[in-house]
Amino acid sequence: MIKHATEMLHRERQMRGGDGVCQTLDFLMPEEMKHCRLFSTISMEQGTSIGEHDHVAETEYYWIISGEGIVTEVDGEKVVTKGDLVITGNGASHAIRNEKSETLVFLAVIIVD
Repeated sequence: MIKHATEMLHRERQMRGGDGVCQTLDFLMPEEMKHCRLFSTISMEQGTSIGEHDHVAETEYYWIISGEGIVTEVDGEKVVTKGDLVITGNGASHAIRNEKSETLVFLAVIIVD
């Protein structure tokens, strides 16, 4: 199966109570995937955030493509940059924000347990 770029969904949306609007490119919709409910890139301009949320019976992965972000986890805030991987599951929560002028871009995947 091939899914062409023209078939993917570009959206602007506020995410999880965060600040501002994120740009998303959804490669597949949930009904097109097995064992997965999100497979997208997310772009965040300066001042944009995804609010704190938890992951129960699933694991979310953020792979940082470009830019710099601040991830909030139970043990505090951590800076993430290109190539870093954020893994959140087992009921843990996280949030992410961009405080820099460079756009933060990352691949986001949620795998259902």
